[in-house]
Amino acid sequence: MNAWKYLLQASLFALTNPIDLHFIGFKSDILHHRCAKMLDQGSIDWDDFRFVLAIVRGGSVSAAAKQLGVDHATVIRRVDRLEKHLSAKLFDRRKTGYLLTEAGQRVADSAEAMESTIVANQEQVGGSVARLTGTVRIGAPDGFGTAFLAPRLAPFADRYPDLDLQLVATARLFSLSKREADIAISLTMPKEGRIVGRKLLDYRLGLYAAPAYLDRFPPIVSREVLPQHRFVGYIEELLFTPELDYLPQVSPRISARFRSANLIAQLNATLSGFGIAVLPHFMASDYPQLVAVLPEEISITRTFWMLMHADSKDLARIRAVADYIGEIVERERALFAGR
Repeated sequence: MNAWKYLLQASLFALTNPIDLHFIGFKSDILHHRCAKMLDQGSIDWDDFRFVLAIVRGGSVSAAAKQLGVDHATVIRRVDRLEKHLSAKLFDRRKTGYLLTEAGQRVADSAEAMESTIVANQEQVGGSVARLTGTVRIGAPDGFGTAFLAPRLAPFADRYPDLDLQLVATARLFSLSKREADIAISLTMPKEGRIVGRKLLDYRLGLYAAPAYLDRFPPIVSREVLPQHRFVGYIEELLFTPELDYLPQVSPRISARFRSANLIAQLNATLSGFGIAVLPHFMASDYPQLVAVLPEEISITRTFWMLMHADSKDLARIRAVADYIGEIVERERALFAGR
């Protein structure tokens, strides 16, 4: 049986029978029998499912049309036809674009899960790396995403030339269940929800200041004199996790004179000579002009976790990105330790 046709049969089966396809073998006789029975009862063109995945991956009807080499109207017509055959609404049509419904998400997730299985079988049989396609969105704190991850993604693009990456590098929590990201780098491991994660590593932070500040203010000889100095920090009411509330750990008497929800803004204020900031060592190491303040006395440790939704963690494209992030982090552990 044609692999793509089999993949799409699995999608329809999952729409009407919400089970976990990750535990069904590639050649499951039961799955094949049930889907074949559905084929006998209707006249669905299985190729229509490709248009659903193209919209999901491209983010719009126009992108899907370009990816598939057809016009805009054809994409809309094929999706409309599929919804009619399934008696299910797969997308909410909005001015901002097509948004998946719950039924549409189930179809897309199931199709991608089977696609991942097909890719894995192709790699085992062919002995070569499959050409993964689509888009993977990574959500990460601004420091990790901007300073560490973004400058190290070019080799991944060379390895997978047909796979697009999106990086949302901002100080916020990402809802994997709402598909705000496929992979999230987090400072905590969620205790609820269908989230699968693994610890990337512990990383260290310390106090840093620029000579432009240190030359103009009294020497910092001990922790006790720190409240007399100007500090840079986060806006407390905008903290998305208590893990970022560093200053009370340094001294309860410190109050930041400059605050920003963005770590890059804090870094730039520190470089300008505004004051002292708590910065990750992996960021500060890129700026040799920064001076470590009381490095033997003050050291803060936090943890990065890599999170994925349980329904999508085994998709080949997501697994490839997650494995790559794990590789580069492991390779540069010393950078995060401040050595």
